[in-house]
Parts: sequence; C-alpha cells; structure tokens
Amino acid sequence: MSLKTLLLNQGAERRLRAGHIWIYSNEVDNKRSPLKQFEPGEQVLVEASNGKSLGVAYVNPNTLICGRIISRSTKYRLDRSLLVHRLNIALSLREACFDKPCYRLVYGDSDGLPGLVIDRFYDVFVVQISTAGMETVVEDIVSALNKVFMPEAIVLRCDGKMRATEGMESYIEVVQGSVDELCPLEENGVSLLAPVLTGQKTGWFYDHRNNRAAMQRHCDGKRVLDLFSYVGGWGVQALAAGASEVTCVDASETALEVALENARINAAEDRFIGLQGDAFDTCKALIQEKEKFDVVVVDPPAFIQRRKDIKNGERAYARINNLAMRLLDKGGILVSASCSMHLQRERLVDIIRSNARELDRSAQIFDQGHQGADHPVHPAIPETDYLKSFCVRVLPNN
Repeated sequence: MSLKTLLLNQGAERRLRAGHIWIYSNEVDNKRSPLKQFEPGEQVLVEASNGKSLGVAYVNPNTLICGRIISRSTKYRLDRSLLVHRLNIALSLREACFDKPCYRLVYGDSDGLPGLVIDRFYDVFVVQISTAGMETVVEDIVSALNKVFMPEAIVLRCDGKMRATEGMESYIEVVQGSVDELCPLEENGVSLLAPVLTGQKTGWFYDHRNNRAAMQRHCDGKRVLDLFSYVGGWGVQALAAGASEVTCVDASETALEVALENARINAAEDRFIGLQGDAFDTCKALIQEKEKFDVVVVDPPAFIQRRKDIKNGERAYARINNLAMRLLDKGGILVSASCSMHLQRERLVDIIRSNARELDRSAQIFDQGHQGADHPVHPAIPETDYLKSFCVRVLPNN
C-alpha cells in the first residue's frame, strides 16, 4: 500500500526527533502537502522539510493535533501485525508488574498506540478508541486481541468526549462474547465489580491502584469518608483493610448501588454508608452535623479540563480540600488526589499547605503517589503524566 506524503515546515521535525509523536496543523507545509487532501484516519509518510523520513503517521485534517506517529520506520503500517506486536510488548510490562490480569493493558501514546485505551478485567477487554486513525483499524484491533489473548468478551466503549473533536459518533457495543452488568476484577487483593457497559470511561479507574494501597495502611479500625466515591474504589478497599465504617459520597445513585454491592461481596455491607449528592454540599452538611472522620479521601473528577479552566479549577480543589480538612479528627489523614493534567503537582501541595494554615493547622505530607505501572509515562509527552496523590496528616497547632 503506497502512502501519500505529509511534509512539515522547516524546524517542525525537532520535537518529533526528540521523541514526541504529535503533529500540529500549523507544523504542516500546506503548500506542498495540503492537509485538505487527506481523509480523517488516513495513514501517511511523514517527512521533514528537507525530505528526510520521520516515519508513518495517521492524520485528521480537521483537528489541531492533525497527526500521530505510529512508527518511526516507513516499513510498518498501523495494521493487525503491528497491533499484535504492540499488544505483546504492552503485555510484557503488565505481566512483570502485576500478578493478576486486571489492569490497563494499553495506555495510548505511552504504548505506541495513540488514540487507543484497553482495560483488562480477567478475560474481558474493554476498548476505547478516541481518534479517527485508530477507528479505521477497529476490526484489526479485535483480531489482534484474539490473536494474543482469545478473550471471553470484547467491549467497545467508544463514547469519550474526544470523539466529537475527531468528527466521530459515539457508540457502545459488545463485539464478542457477553458481558454481565457488573464485571469482576481484583485490585490490591480485593475482589471488586465494575459497570463496564454503563459506568464512567471503561467502568473502572486502575490508575490509583498504588495510592489506594498506600491508603489501606491507615484504615484499620478507622472511620473513613470517601468523596466522589464512584463505585467505591477507595472506600471498599478501606473496608477490606479493616475500616470500622466507610461513608461513600457520590452524585450518582447508580454508582453508590455498585459501591454497596462491592462492599457486600467483601462481607462489609454492615460497615458501609452511601450518601447520594453533591460532594461540596454533603461536606457542608456533615460539618454542620459535627461529624468527624479519621481518614478523608478527596479524589474528584478533573476540575481542570483545559488551560483556560486552571483558575476556577484550582479554586474548586482548594474548596474541597478545605472542607475535607474541617471534617478530619485531630491528627486525621487526608488523601488528596487530582487527575487534572493541568494542575501541577507543586500547586496541589500549595493548596494543601494554604488550606491547612487557613484552618490554623499543620500539614505533614508523608506519602506521595503517581499513576500505576499500567499507565506508563511517555518521557516526551507531559500529558501522559497526570495523576497526583498525597497522604497528609493534618495536625492542630498547639
């Protein structure tokens, strides 16, 4: 298959040669290789302005990031063969890091498969496709998964926000096998269930695995509050670690029903409390009721989606951390997390510091967390390093 050539402006290749894989529309030489000549998802040869090869990419002429490198060699195309190869490489890292087949198998750019995320729940594979280039090989993705794994079931959860930007419709489809409403998984030795067809993203968030394990060390016999709990990823693991009581707070009644089921399968239903509602409002009500907790987990959705949201987003992080600290008993532990790539790690530290001082308390950060090994960081793409988590002891000033 012969490919058209995408030529870059002079100097635009430097970032790619340094390891990045994204091509921006303003880096393309539109006189010699007009973007409008390409179809969304089309594979192209990428060349520097002097004609030197940079590899193969797929393109979308209608988006700011108009190209993504899929191979540095012009010999390879994004097809079943390359997918099988990349899946095997991704699998080798996960098998080296985890003893159970429950993890993010493919993390997009970091695994050399931009626009593709695959989460594994034993023999059920949940696939998210977010770019037109990856959508063109959806059948190859399914075939490659069967070549490497022979899954019981494959789910396409192609309903992410980025698809609209790429000019694609959203859909959810079970393309192989059958999937129960709640899909089993294991994390940190705890049996859990995820709503892979109806839940957020793929149904589960594996990225906080290590941070939840860190939290578990401080939960035995403790009263725990899990804000933005979703289906109880933090709260139920706190129960499994011996928490005397866990209160999960989430806006979704359905998510709390799954959290309760997760507590039940861990024989901890009697120690579980679910509160449906806005986390900010619920915290204010709990403060009015003079409730106190030994551990409070703050793991909100991304308050900062884009750079222009930074100011308002930082205010939201400050507000929720302040409320959480007010609910802590003396010497209690705050787990403060953020999945906002645009919130710098040091800025969250400053938010923790300033809110502790505002409440005339002292903060001790004694554990810092990142995303797990199944979310490897691409060293040339800062966006792949997004997760932050801090274990903080909050002490009264004497």
